[in-house]
Amino acid sequence: MPGKYFDEFVVGEEYVTPGRTLTETDVVMFAAMSGDYNELHTSEAFGKKTQFGRRIGHGLLGLAISHGLFFRLGLVEGTAIAFLGIDSWKFEAPFFLGDTIRVKVRVAEKTPSRSKPDRGVIKFFFQVVKEEETVIQSGYKSIMIRRKQG
Repeated sequence: MPGKYFDEFVVGEEYVTPGRTLTETDVVMFAAMSGDYNELHTSEAFGKKTQFGRRIGHGLLGLAISHGLFFRLGLVEGTAIAFLGIDSWKFEAPFFLGDTIRVKVRVAEKTPSRSKPDRGVIKFFFQVVKEEETVIQSGYKSIMIRRKQG
């Protein structure tokens, strides 16, 4: 099913993504891809000595997973033109291997294009939450979305 067009989104509407459990494989693959082998993410012995008491997931891994979970909703499937940016992103709490996270998404703003009438920009507010509703990350993502023609 195609995603929603710009005009079909309503400011204030909310969505919740499916959950996803952070695994050892996620951390290993992200460390390899990003080059971030910080012991806080890769060494259980090191993690035990920190304020967290164990390894934590990479903050940017959480940000990346939030984006993937958003796209699993299918809201902008075939209607998104471009991902434009991230604003005011906050890393509020750690997440650990074995934690299941999901994303609460709210339509925060809609701005029709002034130069191209076939599109507009939606600013979404994201909250990445763990099972017990702890917000671990939050911020805004802007996506350019097609308008329905005719």
